[in-house]
Amino acid sequence: MTAVENRTTDRDFDGPEHQADLAELYRDFDAAGMTPLWTCRGDLQPFHPQPRAVPHLWRWSTLYPLAARSGELVPVGRGGERRAISLGNPGLPGDPYTTPTLWAAIQYLNPHEDAPEHRHSQTAFRFVLEGEGVWTVVDDDPVAMRRGDLLLTPGWHFHGHQNLSDSPMAWLDGLDIPLVAQTDQGFFEFGREQVTAPGAPERSNSERLWGGPGLTPVAALGARPQSPLMAYRWVQTDAALTAQLELADEGVAGTLVEPGHAAVRFTNPTTGGDALTTMRTEMHRLADGTHTARTRTTASSVWQVFDGGGTVTMDGQARTLEHGDVFAVPAWTEFSLQAAGRLDLFTFSDAPVFEKLSLLRTEVSA
Repeated sequence: MTAVENRTTDRDFDGPEHQADLAELYRDFDAAGMTPLWTCRGDLQPFHPQPRAVPHLWRWSTLYPLAARSGELVPVGRGGERRAISLGNPGLPGDPYTTPTLWAAIQYLNPHEDAPEHRHSQTAFRFVLEGEGVWTVVDDDPVAMRRGDLLLTPGWHFHGHQNLSDSPMAWLDGLDIPLVAQTDQGFFEFGREQVTAPGAPERSNSERLWGGPGLTPVAALGARPQSPLMAYRWVQTDAALTAQLELADEGVAGTLVEPGHAAVRFTNPTTGGDALTTMRTEMHRLADGTHTARTRTTASSVWQVFDGGGTVTMDGQARTLEHGDVFAVPAWTEFSLQAAGRLDLFTFSDAPVFEKLSLLRTEVSA
């Protein structure tokens, strides 16, 4: 036994001399910027995830009128850039974040209004709940925005928006702002003051080049980290979901996630992986009466009801769902859905990040 071990063995750990020495040691730790693991192991290495974010639901019936009021009172212009109102999780006070890694917001554009061009290292998308007449330009490629469409803006691509119609339009924005902020990777750059293209053609250049099913242009072969296709159209998404359920009804195996539950993932045509590097985007359709299995995963996600209604249950608490409602599912939250009539939902998550880090874990209960 060493001298140090002898001193430890001989110590009276409850005695005043030891307590005074221990207090001095902790003061010296603090002065040196050191924290002993034995005082905080449970916080640093919990038995399971302990998210600060909480399950939460935002009603579209509340979100849209508030966004419309901001359209009357707040101009869009250089500096603020966008009339986008983030959905802040009650468990993350002081931060405008929907989960610790995901930022969801409602963006509102008045008739004949422009949102100036800019670019940033954060990855972004727009999902259109209803309406049309707005187009976005991504690196000089005009892209029309219509109901049910998913529009991508990969990081560091210039983009701006213009509403050519006589009606306002609102949509869901999704970005990885919290993830980029936490890792100190944020860059931002102003672009042109006004969106200068004359309007959006029926199909953008990216759709014309990359929109053929299973068809890759030979001149552009090679994997790209994010999808070169900037628009995923509702007409194709709807057809794919419809076909999955029809095939299952016809007895074809392997078409559904689970009985009554069809789903598609928006993918990068150059790799087959996720369309965006840091966010997974999917569309789900539940047939009338379908009840999904209870699942929990280390990824966090945000969902929006596109059509129909039903119920979401998160950690045992059931909430009704209506058109346009948005809800957050933090990491390791037990989660299930039930459809009342057909239920269509759009969702995005941070799963690709944790897959790349070999940290993603999922559990499914009956």
